[in-house]
Amino acid sequence: MRILVSLIVICSFCIPAWSAISGNIEKNGYGDTNQVIDAQNGKPIGSANVSLPSKGFRTQTDAHGRFELGAKVDAPTIMSVDKEGYKPFSLTVDGTTFSKPIVIGIEKTNPHDIVIDKDMYHIGDDNYSENSANAGEFKVKAIGPYYTKIFPIKQGSPNEQLYLIIGSVIGIDTKMARDMGQSKVTTAYASPPEIYFNGNKIAELQLNGDNQQIKLPANLVKYNQNNQVTIKCGVNLFQMAYIDYDDVEFMNLYIESKPG
Repeated sequence: MRILVSLIVICSFCIPAWSAISGNIEKNGYGDTNQVIDAQNGKPIGSANVSLPSKGFRTQTDAHGRFELGAKVDAPTIMSVDKEGYKPFSLTVDGTTFSKPIVIGIEKTNPHDIVIDKDMYHIGDDNYSENSANAGEFKVKAIGPYYTKIFPIKQGSPNEQLYLIIGSVIGIDTKMARDMGQSKVTTAYASPPEIYFNGNKIAELQLNGDNQQIKLPANLVKYNQNNQVTIKCGVNLFQMAYIDYDDVEFMNLYIESKPG
């Protein structure tokens, strides 16, 4: 079961025949192919990269923004859409997502958006139950119990508010994830992954999902300097003999600037 924690609905255009997937809102397309479009004007986007990293699948849209998914999806996994000049987009898809053609709307970046990382990462210890949330889709080797990245932030407008966006995350086995049916582990649960910005804890992730948005405290942002984001995986709260890290995979980290 996929839970979408945070939703952004883009309604800048309206075409009666279909609505786009945009901010994780799914509607059927028309015709017999999937399509990627510009979320603001509805125009098709050619040469956009569409990938299923855990399946090793990658393709590009044609001149009309159309693409075919040449991989079987039978369990929740992360799909990514990447195009220069657009915000990274990812969506947790499963066997029902492509039962009918879909349309995906992606947004152009604004001058103060910062792409931190487009790759998929697996944090943890590669020791997890087959009942763990989305464990069947874990294909990337764990890099350890945490991920960290250093990047610069340029001075923006005085009233801007910055948000850390996590495109998609799977594998979280918290009590809340178990109660919501995401995790099938019945005998244990884990503490939530923790998000740190410049050494300060700013959030916890309780559920798997897409487009998770975390407000960056203004007093922690170092303009015209390097900043650091760190994601630490949770631990099994029922294992006392050793530290049993909760394995998690995530993709597409960026910072979005919005009016304050």
